[in-house]
Amino acid sequence: MENQRPVIISPSLLASDFTRLGQELDDLEKAGISWVHWDVMDGAFVPNITFGPPVISACRKRSSLFFDVHLMIENPDRYLDEFAKAGADLLCVHAEACLHLERTVSEIARLGIRPAVSLNPHTSLNVLEYVLPQLYMVLIMSVNPGFGGQSFIPFSMDKVSRLKKMIREKDADTLIQVDGGVTPDNTYELVQRGADILVSGSAFFAYPPYRERLEVFENAAAGR
Repeated sequence: MENQRPVIISPSLLASDFTRLGQELDDLEKAGISWVHWDVMDGAFVPNITFGPPVISACRKRSSLFFDVHLMIENPDRYLDEFAKAGADLLCVHAEACLHLERTVSEIARLGIRPAVSLNPHTSLNVLEYVLPQLYMVLIMSVNPGFGGQSFIPFSMDKVSRLKKMIREKDADTLIQVDGGVTPDNTYELVQRGADILVSGSAFFAYPPYRERLEVFENAAAGR
């Protein structure tokens, strides 16, 4: 098996019920979830607008879950400190949005937050070559970012395999996350290819109760 670590399911709050966001976080934690994925969109880098630091900060006061914050925004350097103060445990920036990627990654680490980098489907893994050892995680986007409910882009599987090989060649311990069109049907192959963390939005939240849905994903990851 490619991946020996237990897979982490990080439900994307983009697909949650915004009218009861605090209760959703409580329900996820009770169901056994450890991570939640915050899709932060600015309407510029991607064609949608979602959460900002005030929402994350308010929810941080209520939840002890690991806040996996994905910044799909232009010039993320302007907001790193705000998201760190809001309670992010991890900040993931897009390589496409960073003029000086190493500087951005180093600043996230300086703030005491786990640094991560996301790549859009068309973006080559080559952009990670020199910063990979500094990263806690790399996020492979398996859809074009901006909206939930999209279908998984098939070539993303090969991209996960190639990234896993690159991590080994660099003797790094970087985690691989996949986001976009992740369902129980493709979970096993993603884990076999090397994915450590799977983000699922509509394929998770549309199938309550959450404890049972988590078990479906975990069983799929184990090939059961």
